[in-house]
Amino acid sequence: MSDPFAHAGYRGQPRQKPDGENQKLSENELAPEPASVIFDVPHDLAAEQTVLGAMMRSKDFIADVVETIQPADYYRPAHELIHSAILSLYAAGEPADPITTAAELAKRGELARCGGATYLHSLVNGVRSIAAAGSMLDHVRETALRRRLIETALRIDQLAHSEAPIDHVLADCMAEILAVTSQQPAVDSLADVMEGTLDEIEAIGTSQTILGVPTGFEDLDKLTNGLRPGQLIVIASRPAMGKSTLALDILRSSAIHHGLPAVLFSTETGRNEVAMRLLSAEARVPLHHMRSGNMTNDGWTRLARRMPDVSEALLFIDDAPKLTLTEIRSKCRRLKQRNDIKLAVIDYVQLLDYGHRRFQSRYEEINEISRHLKILARELEIPIIALSQLNRGIEHRTDKRPQLFDLRDSGTLEDDADLVILLHREDAYEKESPRAGEADLIVAKHRAGPTATITVAFQGHYSRFVDFSPGTPVPHQQPAVPGNDEATTSAQPEPAGE
Repeated sequence: MSDPFAHAGYRGQPRQKPDGENQKLSENELAPEPASVIFDVPHDLAAEQTVLGAMMRSKDFIADVVETIQPADYYRPAHELIHSAILSLYAAGEPADPITTAAELAKRGELARCGGATYLHSLVNGVRSIAAAGSMLDHVRETALRRRLIETALRIDQLAHSEAPIDHVLADCMAEILAVTSQQPAVDSLADVMEGTLDEIEAIGTSQTILGVPTGFEDLDKLTNGLRPGQLIVIASRPAMGKSTLALDILRSSAIHHGLPAVLFSTETGRNEVAMRLLSAEARVPLHHMRSGNMTNDGWTRLARRMPDVSEALLFIDDAPKLTLTEIRSKCRRLKQRNDIKLAVIDYVQLLDYGHRRFQSRYEEINEISRHLKILARELEIPIIALSQLNRGIEHRTDKRPQLFDLRDSGTLEDDADLVILLHREDAYEKESPRAGEADLIVAKHRAGPTATITVAFQGHYSRFVDFSPGTPVPHQQPAVPGNDEATTSAQPEPAGE
């Protein structure tokens, strides 16, 4: 194991080891150091020795260590080897005293590199108390983080001097910094989780508000209780059905109507076009009036009335024509830190690139993008909506209603999604359809509950969908099909006006 800073080109001020720093060490007990001087990087050998000694004295202390540091957090390579051996014994349910640890290291052929059995006994004998070792544990973690920051700065320096596109460099730099600052989630027992779970169940039963991010559609919110943190939601349709419009409706509900910050990554539509659609939907001004310059006085009045609320909404728009997963990940993390976003929408998956990695097929790349979007939703604790195209096979079927297997370019998109909404409009195929102006939100997958078909009204001239009829029965109140926890039911509301 070489010095992690040597290969990175770190140029610290060398210094002689002060007298007494290695009081517990001797030339015969430790493998020789590569040089008589060390780089002046953050470290504390005495703290590392205390932590390892306490681990071999107390099984309970090992549990604290596992939650705080990792083997790679040690400055001395020999200490990393000792730590790993102790963890192996601990995981196997065996005692991790100096004798068993020495045996484990000998089995690995690493005992001599770690100073021999004598050194292990000296580590244990040097521990004054387990309580004092706790503060040393925090110190080891702190110095490890400082070293990682230095390494990160060196890698950022290398990235800045590379010939890669500047957008990729910025995204990679942000990812490097976030990798250092991110914390591993704590592992909770069932008892720890239960209280919060019961509180959530009670809140669902007594609260009159949606617990997740409201979609703006009454029946959909009743079915899902809002879009929940950590969910990956897929909205899919054939082209020109209105999936982007539906996504904007949900964004309007989040950012404008409920004050929940959100971000839209729009690879196909520019920010001005997005803003026009938002204003058209909010002010009920025909979109074609804005585009053609035929605005009426009433239209301007409506715009002026809604403009303050729209302008003040924390809705962020990124309309870069070519986005990578790495860029989306870094931008979402930054927006979460700075603005605490509650929702992200990606329009749409098939236009994304994974990044620098190469894949054998587009199918494989979309699968990997899907998996990492789900991971990102869990990491940031926000719902992520990913828009997707459907296969052309629908066009050749008599029944044009989409199915889950129609999702394009991916098998894991369906698997990773917590909620899949397939958008369908009969009047897109039959101009004289008796259901003109209606649209079906087919909830084809719902990991947290039953599926359903929810009918809404499509107001294309205002670039929006709205609830079909107030008071429409909730589809999922019908009994599920035995043996199928995702039985599909549909409501047939009476036709309404506009």
